[in-house]
Amino acid sequence: METALALEELGALFFGLGVLGRLAGRIGISPIPLYLLGGLAFGSGGLLPLSGIGGFTELASEVGVVLLLLLLGLEYSATDLVTGLKRSWLAGIVDMVLNATPGAIAALILGWGPVGALAMAGVTWVSSSGIIAKVLEDLGRLGNRETPAVLSVLVMEDLAMALYLPVTTAVLASLGFLAGLRTVAIALVLLVVVLVVALRFGGAVSAVVDSPSSEVFLLRVIGVALLVAGVASQLQVSAGVGAFLLGIAISEETAENATRVLSPLRDLFAAVFFVVFGLNTDPAQIPAVVPAALALAVVTTMTKIGTGWFAARQAGVGSLGRWRAGAALVARGEFSIVIAGLALTSASVDPGLAPLATTYVLLMAVIGPVLARFVVPAHGAVRSRLGRTAA
Repeated sequence: METALALEELGALFFGLGVLGRLAGRIGISPIPLYLLGGLAFGSGGLLPLSGIGGFTELASEVGVVLLLLLLGLEYSATDLVTGLKRSWLAGIVDMVLNATPGAIAALILGWGPVGALAMAGVTWVSSSGIIAKVLEDLGRLGNRETPAVLSVLVMEDLAMALYLPVTTAVLASLGFLAGLRTVAIALVLLVVVLVVALRFGGAVSAVVDSPSSEVFLLRVIGVALLVAGVASQLQVSAGVGAFLLGIAISEETAENATRVLSPLRDLFAAVFFVVFGLNTDPAQIPAVVPAALALAVVTTMTKIGTGWFAARQAGVGSLGRWRAGAALVARGEFSIVIAGLALTSASVDPGLAPLATTYVLLMAVIGPVLARFVVPAHGAVRSRLGRTAA
């Protein structure tokens, strides 16, 4: 009977995710907010709690994080990362200062202490690469002059996350100063080693997973990704960071094939990951954090627009392109939830962080695509009004 109940609940969950994904496509937004709402509806304190699939969904959500960050790493070559680092380091620093600060200040005001401030800084700092890539593709802006500036900021954020996540993991686990320092050192060494290996021996890494058989190729890639993620976790480095670094090390042709084969699995397990985060958040706690989430949404929308404007200006892009770049960077999503998920499992962080992060991501995952879509007509209307006023 338990197996039958688990199959029924799992089938209903996957079908429900399909319906939500279809609905999101119809109304032109990312499915992430709807997946989070679905988790809230079927979690503890929700409308219809699911009780028979906890073990599966917890493991599936971990696999979802690994696949999310693996495919993110596959989008970049080591050369791209090094070039982006040289070209956009200043924009990356501006991005961190402008967008991590509001989250940290909010956590301190709410009395969550330095650990909560560290976690919330990451939640408000990092844009959603997945949502942004989809929006740019949908709006036909991949070839725009400002798009390389947008991508450079995302590359800098991804590189920063390779260090931020291990640091945050160590702090949340209360490992102590020396253990935390060791974790950071390991992450730095891993990052340098992966970049060197990818630049010099990318073909050898790709040969380990490559195969003319799509079945064997899929098994090899997933097997190596999970193995690397597990080893990274044993070293107190985030499993997702291990997967991200593996993705960087796989060379271009093999990376393209891996992206094609893994994308459907990534979408499936990532959807479960967002649902599980919603399942672990008590919806009764959300009304209390709505004012803080709205305030953070307003402030960090402006700071991300400022980040994109600065990065595009550095690249010599005109006024409209700067505003498009800023609007494109507004959306938050997968990384914010990954960081909040780490905090959720830690006893050293106030339980109010999870509902605040959920509400914040719900808002930003909707505001970002909407703002990116309407920034061009809004810019035109403002310029037209200013022109009439001057006349």
